[in-house]
Amino acid sequence: MSDPHHDSVQAIVWREDALQLLDQRLLPQQETYLTLTEVAEVAAAIRDMVVRGAPAIGITAAYGLVLAARERYRENPDDWTVALGQDAALLLAARPTAVNLKWALARLQARVKAGIDGDPEPVLLVEAQAIHAEDVAANRHMGALGAALLSPHSGVLTHCNTGALATGGYGTALGVIRAGVAVGTIERVYADETRPWLQGARLTAWELLQDDIPVTLIADGAAALLMQQGQVHWLIVGADRIAANGDVANKIGTYTAALVARHHGVKVMVVAPTSTVDLDTPDGAAIPIEQRDAAELLRIAGAPIAPPDADAWNPVFDITPAALIDAIVTEKGVVQAPDTAKLRAMMASDSPAIATANA
Repeated sequence: MSDPHHDSVQAIVWREDALQLLDQRLLPQQETYLTLTEVAEVAAAIRDMVVRGAPAIGITAAYGLVLAARERYRENPDDWTVALGQDAALLLAARPTAVNLKWALARLQARVKAGIDGDPEPVLLVEAQAIHAEDVAANRHMGALGAALLSPHSGVLTHCNTGALATGGYGTALGVIRAGVAVGTIERVYADETRPWLQGARLTAWELLQDDIPVTLIADGAAALLMQQGQVHWLIVGADRIAANGDVANKIGTYTAALVARHHGVKVMVVAPTSTVDLDTPDGAAIPIEQRDAAELLRIAGAPIAPPDADAWNPVFDITPAALIDAIVTEKGVVQAPDTAKLRAMMASDSPAIATANA
């Protein structure tokens, strides 16, 4: 097995003054990188699912603003910041649910407001690369924290993709799985297919196999039977936004899996960096749920799978109530039985890892 503390997948790369993204729409059949040099291209890549996963979207947007700053400064070196604000708005509108996007852009914009003498590109590039590096480090730390919650011989189920493809590297929920496999506590990894984009089938299975980690793919609807048979001990997922009370927005189907898990006594772990925690959003009801084109549900790889006159409802995310979550793992620590007070205490800590907040 390859080094379990290293993932061989790089989805986001800054190289030769351009942003390169692994086109996740083409996996696993093709490994193709797109080279982007303009902010509009980056916004389109986020919107069109070339890159996906909340942390990865935030990192990509940060690099996109670097490209925007380069262009705006070349156009008008004396007054480039106003136009840069318009570019930030373009990126922000690309995917409304993932709060990491807003967080990363705000961090670069704060650097702009603090004042930059001369060309802003190298200054903002350092900031974007710091966001990227910090995410990888956080993921490795979260992996260790989450793996410590697992008992020996655990079977785990994950939904969607939360690995190096969805982050700066290593992964959130998949980082816990990587760490659990490394220390020998995880005996079997199951992955939901994750309709309609099939991220579990196309991305999670592919990514784990790149690092020689065995994975068993199941249809989304098979999770209940699998849990009923006692094959799963933890449902481990990521998050696109965590509200102040611990409600979690994640890929559609997460709520269903969490309900089934609670019925069968399977524990639920949400793994996400603190940039995903949105204390300004009181609860899940206040989180905007992105609706995407019905064609994504009515077709697979462009081929129709439903009658031509059929309609479809295609929300990308659902909300898992905090009451169904046993633990939220961030780079600052583990919050068990999450609620508003515990999350606020964790977020207020300056320590890279705080003591576990128990029920």
